[in-house]
Amino acid sequence: MNITQILFWLLSVTALFGAMMVVTSRNPVYSVLWLILTFFSISGHYILLNAQFLAIVNIIVYAGAIMVLFLFVIMLMNLNKNAEPTRGRWIKFAGAISGGCLLLVLVAALRSTEVSSKSVQVGVGEIGLIKNLGRELFTNYVVPFEISSILFLSAMIGAVVIGKKD
Repeated sequence: MNITQILFWLLSVTALFGAMMVVTSRNPVYSVLWLILTFFSISGHYILLNAQFLAIVNIIVYAGAIMVLFLFVIMLMNLNKNAEPTRGRWIKFAGAISGGCLLLVLVAALRSTEVSSKSVQVGVGEIGLIKNLGRELFTNYVVPFEISSILFLSAMIGAVVIGKKD
């Protein structure tokens, strides 16, 4: 086994463990923290696939911004055990039945797929590199890129003007 395979399996186990802890954690703040760990391990998979831009965007956008928003919402909701409504047996039974149905649909969908004998070449090639994305953005798509930056600037100025008190 080489280092790439070891990293793949380590990141896979970490992602699956983090995802299971998101679902099974009783405290919602801990669930968000486990979700951040899952996002970091998925970013590790992106790096193994030579997609550095996706890895960085995943860390910045999802593990950074979205998870901070989730934490703020959870903390503002003030969730505690006393205010939580009790769930009856019928609700739990309906949840188990719907989860089983989802599992059956997933198994049926995966049975009809065909396993390819080709494997992904890790760390080779030029696809996914930030250098290529930058070259495309600043040569072929420079005008739409600059127009979108002017649009974002005007939106920020508009938000400041609307938010400013008289």
